[in-house]
Amino acid sequence: MMTAAILPGAPQPSVGGPATARAVCVLAPNPSPMTLDGTNTWLVSEPDSDLAVAIDPGPQDEAHLRNVLAVAERLGKRVALTLLTHGHPDHAAGAARFAELTGTNVRALDPALRLGDEGLAAGDVITTGGLELRVVPTPGHTADSLCFQLSADRAVLTGDTVLGRGTTVVAYPDGRLGDYLDSLRHLRALTADGSVETILPGHGPVLSDARGAVEYYLAHRAHRLAQVETAVEQGHTTPAQVVAHVYADVDRSLWPAAELSVRAQLDYLREHGLI
Repeated sequence: MMTAAILPGAPQPSVGGPATARAVCVLAPNPSPMTLDGTNTWLVSEPDSDLAVAIDPGPQDEAHLRNVLAVAERLGKRVALTLLTHGHPDHAAGAARFAELTGTNVRALDPALRLGDEGLAAGDVITTGGLELRVVPTPGHTADSLCFQLSADRAVLTGDTVLGRGTTVVAYPDGRLGDYLDSLRHLRALTADGSVETILPGHGPVLSDARGAVEYYLAHRAHRLAQVETAVEQGHTTPAQVVAHVYADVDRSLWPAAELSVRAQLDYLREHGLI
């Protein structure tokens, strides 16, 4: 059995609680095969500030939302802004209620998810209570997926773009594989120059080896793409047939999600004239 130290990304042994000098994870009680341990809601702040930013309030779960506030209060913080990495319900469904509880605006790439006048765009820098978060567009899992670079901790909050365990879904047709590969390469560049060493994911444990995690994701995607291409050559032409052939070792409860990724891969292969 592999130990956590040599798993891709060197995951930390547990989920939730302080992760860096500026980031604390509050785990939502919504575990599942898709959400792993549950959704990671992040509270991010400068150590000497009484203001915090909440990232991905999580599902519409009143107890969880109030628990996030309670954790902030125990830390001596007031939530002053809410950000979303993307609009999937396990990350964003609780945002409107959380905004009511905190009196904050909600900033997101998708205008439909925003509460207030400000959105998020490439290169934006969030400054709240002296904190600095840089917006890194990472489409692919979904069209509206973003990461937030926390430079002071050499960390990046990745939402569902990189998970703390396993790999993520390219949620076709909104998510596109070409975009996702470009996003992973962008993250790899941040890890290669030392700007990012730690991944704070939307699900699963913190990854202490950001570069190793991203390299693993890129290698995994290349391997799956080759498998799908081979499956089509062997006569498995429909997405369902490809899933049954390529993902035979994956829990069947995850096959519907796998089919989304397969559709994205087939689309990518057609676009590049490979099938």
